Amino acid sequence: MIQEQSNMTPPELQKLLESRSEGEHLEFKEARNSYEFETLVDYCVALANEGGGYFILGVTNTTPRRVVGTKAFDVPERTVGGIYERIHLKVAWHEIAHAEGRVLAFEVPPRPQGQPMHYKGRYLMRAGEELVPMTPDQLKKIIEEGQPDFIELPAKLGCNESEVVTLLDVQSYFDLKKRPFPSTRKEALDAFDSFSLQTPERLNAG
Repeated sequence: MIQEQSNMTPPELQKLLESRSEGEHLEFKEARNSYEFETLVDYCVALANEGGGYFILGVTNTTPRRVVGTKAFDVPERTVGGIYERIHLKVAWHEIAHAEGRVLAFEVPPRPQGQPMHYKGRYLMRAGEELVPMTPDQLKKIIEEGQPDFIELPAKLGCNESEVVTLLDVQSYFDLKKRPFPSTRKEALDAFDSFSLQTPERLNAG
């Protein structure tokens, strides 16, 4: 199912209203009568890129926040279905019957690891009250998530014993350690293994 309703209680809503700032995971809009669907999709993209959060309608944008009620998206099931059709993101919705009016909250999940979200080719994030494109550096950082650090990668693969001995300057290593140089390359590489050093040739074998 792509249309999912969750239950948020008025006390839970109040905790969100008392948040000191919207920050990364909250966005409030008054939207007393209506709200543009395409803009809602854009905000879902931005929130997903920022780790997920709540997009809440029927609440004043500025602090101290108060409930004013909203008539927007009177069929939330259809709304979240439309969001899924456009960005393939499963958004949950909460309809809270507050004493001051109806509040509608969309709960946006975080994007998948290593996959920045976009809509119509726009990779969005929030900057204050605006939606802005993500920078190339920010996109690169997301795409590289989960990849091994450079220091964890082997320096070179596919080397034979002769190339390994040459690349590592094995003779200098044994000279610095004041150890006799082994009689064969294999013995030299075995000695490296005994020192807990992983050579490219040994990495290939593993």
